Amino acid sequence: MPYRPSHRQLEYLVALDDCRHFGEAARQCHVSQPTLSVQVALLEKQLGVTLIERLPGQVRPTPIGTDVISAARIILNGLDEIRTLAASSIGNLGGMMRMGTAPSFGPYFLPYLLPPLHQQYPELKLYIREEKPADLEETVLQGVMDCGLGPLPRRSEGLISEVICRERIFLAAPREHPLAERDTIQLADLAGVKLLSLGAGHRLMDDVRNFSAASGAVVAEDYEGSSLDAIRQMVSINMGLSLFPEFYVRSEFAKDQDIRLMNIVGWQGMREIGIFWRATSARGDHYRQLAELARRVASGLTDELAAGTGRSPE
Repeated sequence: MPYRPSHRQLEYLVALDDCRHFGEAARQCHVSQPTLSVQVALLEKQLGVTLIERLPGQVRPTPIGTDVISAARIILNGLDEIRTLAASSIGNLGGMMRMGTAPSFGPYFLPYLLPPLHQQYPELKLYIREEKPADLEETVLQGVMDCGLGPLPRRSEGLISEVICRERIFLAAPREHPLAERDTIQLADLAGVKLLSLGAGHRLMDDVRNFSAASGAVVAEDYEGSSLDAIRQMVSINMGLSLFPEFYVRSEFAKDQDIRLMNIVGWQGMREIGIFWRATSARGDHYRQLAELARRVASGLTDELAAGTGRSPE
């Protein structure tokens, strides 16, 4: 039988990548430093490659080490999933879940999702981390996060997705802007208008650029916002116009009376939101149940907005 690394060797290797220090990695793994050092060296010998570059005061993975560590994370996460499935019934979604979420969606949707989720699965421990959508796909693929919540991934290989809603995207302008006084706005009316955007890695940046191409508006290249709140504040003081997603609008725009949401003839922005996970995960049923609950919650909220009980364009 060919040599196979042990799960302990893989744990030591991943810890060493996390800590970049042999002593700290050993403490994280609750073993002595010589034990960890010997096992990592043995792993390298058995594989026939150098995984860790050892420099004075510095430890870092070699290029092949980086690839092996990524594979090790996925393997260790798979072992965790087996333990989770064995220890917990499907009735509580496995007992523990690490969810990454896009900052332009999660903070404004999770307050509605978490109460019914906790009521239905009271034993579930849910750990949440915000990530830019581009980074979120990678953390799910690498096993750092169990699943993601946000705009659907652009890459389909290696990931499975369940759509939970189609979220409207609104154009917002300061009330003192000339266009904000009009009842109807054509796309062509926005030619040359300055648009503010989130930075690279956010899907809304792509939405802004697509809208700019369709309307002739100009994306501000001298500033990229770090958050929707920062962009909203800049719009309120007439620094430009911008796009905002539906759940952010319903959550935050009631606090700001200096911005108007506008209806554009011939344009209605939309983005698909979903829950996604690794295709190799053994917990697909857990994530599908989560997606079904999220779908019901999102449907109720969008119905409210359409009926006029939420915030909508004036």
